[in-house]
Amino acid sequence: MTEFKTVTAAILVIGDEILSGRTKDKNIGYIAEYLGGVGIDAREVRVVPDVEAEIVAAVDALRARYTYVFSTGGIGPTHDDITADAMAKAFGVGIDHDPRAVAILKARYADGELTEARLRMARIPDGADLIENPVSGAPGFKIGNVIVMAGVPHIMQRMLDSIVPTLETGARMIAETVSPGYGIGEGMIAQPLAAIAAEHADVSIGSYPSFGPQGFQTQLVIRGKDPAAVAAAKTAVELMVRAVVAQKQG
Repeated sequence: MTEFKTVTAAILVIGDEILSGRTKDKNIGYIAEYLGGVGIDAREVRVVPDVEAEIVAAVDALRARYTYVFSTGGIGPTHDDITADAMAKAFGVGIDHDPRAVAILKARYADGELTEARLRMARIPDGADLIENPVSGAPGFKIGNVIVMAGVPHIMQRMLDSIVPTLETGARMIAETVSPGYGIGEGMIAQPLAAIAAEHADVSIGSYPSFGPQGFQTQLVIRGKDPAAVAAAKTAVELMVRAVVAQKQG
């Protein structure tokens, strides 16, 4: 069996507003899809409150388990933006106003506009690399294998554009979809699909039911990194579906 390079990631969302439901997260799906497109496999998502101990515990657990951790939220100018301090604590380093970040903010704001609150956004853990923020200036940062970005979606997306080209990537995931059509439920294909999954253990096969204007339907998605393996599994699934449809019609 061909070995394909695997690079993994976790997504860490920080913010009381997400857990309360006041703010609806728009970052998880975007990050996961973006990473999948470049060959980084998102394996886990966690959402934690603006509590230092909770952030530190999550960072310590995830950075030991995955190649990268992508964090969003909590690096703004207000008192409850504590992510940078929590990251410094997790890595056991100091934190202060970073001259590079200060220079960026000074270039962005007019005289008198760079308040103490805004200067909080220049507090970066010692030894971290800055992540460019072409939208509002205030940078994110990368410390160890943890990438710390803003929570505002359009800012986060530009930070992701800035940092991902510098990261290690692996083989991209290939996904193929087979749609049996309306009226073919999961119960009708569960047993033969399980047999196919067992025979093609080098790919992942998922079953996703939904309801449309003509009734229920099921989409079968085959995922893997080996094009030949994905193609072989897709062929097996298509043959199975045809047999199930023929049996139903006959």
